[in-house]
Amino acid sequence: MYPTLLFCHSLLRWFVLGSLLYSIYVAYKGYSLQLPFTKKDNLVRHWTATIAHIQLIFGILIYVQSPIVRYFWKNFKEAIQNLDAAFFGVLHIVLMLTAIVLITIGSALAKRKPADRDKFKTMLFWFSIALIIIFIAIPWPFSFLANRPYIR
Repeated sequence: MYPTLLFCHSLLRWFVLGSLLYSIYVAYKGYSLQLPFTKKDNLVRHWTATIAHIQLIFGILIYVQSPIVRYFWKNFKEAIQNLDAAFFGVLHIVLMLTAIVLITIGSALAKRKPADRDKFKTMLFWFSIALIIIFIAIPWPFSFLANRPYIR
């Protein structure tokens, strides 16, 4: 089950990144051109948050089954000095949880703003910060923190 979850989590990251990038584009365009916040824009906001939450569920399931994480918590004193183990034991989950919280807050705040321009501005701000954190927290093949292939 672990390899299947890991594959799904790895694949779903592209949907998270794509939906976030598209949402940021929509928010920037809507804010800068002072467009009305349409039903389509609201769906983009909603589905971006939903995809991120689905990814979170996969991530939590992987976290509790991961041999790296198990090693990290059983051998904390030596594992904290191993960058790869420390990344997956603490850093990855903390950063990703932070990013999901920011996406959730941004989505909820944007939904409740009365003015269309404020909705776009809120999405743009919160989703952009979350995207930056996610880019840091993904174990890219070129990352010095922990590197993994693009798709496992």
